[in-house]
Amino acid sequence: MICPFCRHDDSRVIDSRPVEDGTQIRRRRECPQCSQRFSTQEVALLNIIKRSGATEPFSREKVLVGVRKACQGRPVNEDDLVLLAQRVEEALRGTGQAEIEANEVGMAILAPLRELDEVAYLRYASVYRNFASLEDFEGEIALLRALPSNSSKTATKANSNTPSSASKTTNNSPSFSGKS
Repeated sequence: MICPFCRHDDSRVIDSRPVEDGTQIRRRRECPQCSQRFSTQEVALLNIIKRSGATEPFSREKVLVGVRKACQGRPVNEDDLVLLAQRVEEALRGTGQAEIEANEVGMAILAPLRELDEVAYLRYASVYRNFASLEDFEGEIALLRALPSNSSKTATKANSNTPSSASKTTNNSPSFSGKS
């Protein structure tokens, strides 16, 4: 590591500690030439291979931008979206691969988004999977009904005391801001 003070091309590590839930390492360094100390942060690279073949670093912000559009007008707060992006990154890093296909990112988004809000999930899936007809939507809705997510089951149990629970949507689904 080059010293930012004297530009000497070497430094020694004095201390290392994990930060950002273990996804980064902060290192305290000292220059043997000028004895100045400085800090560095290291992050394991996770590259996304786009359809064109180009690669770019994974960006939680890009995940957030796409999911925000799907959640527009839905009862989902920013903390829920940040947590979803974190879960997506953890799932991708959990594969142990340094390079991930772009379509894998989309697939990793679908499951946590479905748990968060089924309408937002349907919006995202319709764009991601290129729904071309009404039958595509009907098929996905049939799957949602056949295999309800955890938030749907919880909302159904919470609404089961009311006479019109069958007609209610899952707007009262629990927030995921407290989970990791």
